[in-house]
Amino acid sequence: MKKYRCKVCGWIYDEAKGDPDNGIAPGTRFEDLPAEFICPLCGAPKEEFEVVED
Repeated sequence: MKKYRCKVCGWIYDEAKGDPDNGIAPGTRFEDLPAEFICPLCGAPKEEFEVVED
């Protein structure tokens, strides 16, 4: 499982944790998120996310 960072505000989407507050189940891969997914913190589109390298 990977983590993705919003390049606008720094919010992290962790595939292992999902985003239950916004209806995204744990284990949901980033590429499986809907195309209209936006950052819950700043509203940036999915294209503004980058993989976080460990």
